[in-house]
Amino acid sequence: MSTYEPVPGTPTPGRVWLVTGATSGFGRCIAQAALDAGDTVVAAARRPAVLDDLAASYPGRLVPVALDVTDADAVDATVADVVARFGRVDVLVNNAGRGLVGAVEETSDQELRDLMELHFFGPARLTRAVLPHMRERKSGAVVQMSSMGGRLSFAGVGAYSATKFALEGLSEALAVEVAPFGIKVLIAEPGSFRTSFAGGDALGQTAEMPEYAETVGAVRTGLPERDGKQPGDPAKAAAAILKALDSENTPLRLALGNDAFDAIAQHADLSLEQALAWEALSRGTDFDDLEDADD
Repeated sequence: MSTYEPVPGTPTPGRVWLVTGATSGFGRCIAQAALDAGDTVVAAARRPAVLDDLAASYPGRLVPVALDVTDADAVDATVADVVARFGRVDVLVNNAGRGLVGAVEETSDQELRDLMELHFFGPARLTRAVLPHMRERKSGAVVQMSSMGGRLSFAGVGAYSATKFALEGLSEALAVEVAPFGIKVLIAEPGSFRTSFAGGDALGQTAEMPEYAETVGAVRTGLPERDGKQPGDPAKAAAAILKALDSENTPLRLALGNDAFDAIAQHADLSLEQALAWEALSRGTDFDDLEDADD
C-alpha cells in the first residue's frame, strides 16, 4: 500500500517518479517496478529513445525525457516540466552514473571532476529542484543510488568511492533537514549486480602506471571479466527499494546484496575495533583544564 497520496483532483495515477539513468540496470528496473505498482514514471536518460518499448507498453504512464544530469539548466527545466504536467514529483531517484577504475595517482583532475559532476553535483541539483514542491505538499522521497563503495573503498576505485562518499554525506544531512516536511531520504547501497556497470562504455579506466599493477591490475581486469556473472538481481533490488520506501520506518541506508551487507558490516566492525584501540589517544586531545573551565 503506497504511503503517498496524489494531489486531489489530478488524474495522474499513483505516485509520480522521476528516475535518472533509466535506460538500463537499476534505473530501468526501478521504473518497471513503479509502473507495475500502478505509478507514473518520468524516465530521464541521455538517449530516451531506448525507452520507446516501455513507453508503448505503458502509454501515458512511462514518459521518456532527454536529460544530461550534469546540465544544470536542463535539470531545472526538466523538474519544472514534470511539475507542470503532473502537478508533483513524489519520488526522485538519482541513479545516473558510471564506473571508473584507476589508482588515485593515475586519476586526472578532469576525470575526477567529471565523475563528481555526474554522481554528486547533478543529484544535488536535482534534489534541490524537487524539494520546494515536496515541502509544499509535505510528502515525497529522494532515493540516492549509491554503492557499498559509498561506505568503504579499496584499491582502484578511489575516485568512484569519493563521489559516493560525498553523496552519502550530503544525503545524511538532508534526511534530518527534510524529515519535518514529511520527506524521506533513502540511500541505496548495492553490491555487485548484473547491470551494465561493469561492461561497455559504463566502465571507464584511467591511464595505467606500471607501479600500480599489483594493487589495481586485478580490479582493471576483474570487473569486466565478471560482467554478467554478478550475484545481484537488479529487479529484486528495485522491489526492495519500493518496499523500503513504503515502510513506515524507511531506513536512511539500505544495503543491497549479500556481498554489500557482509562488506559493510565487516567494515563497521573493523572501524569500531580500531576506534576503541586508539580511544585513549583520541580522548587525550582536549585541554587539560577543560573540566575546571566547565565548572
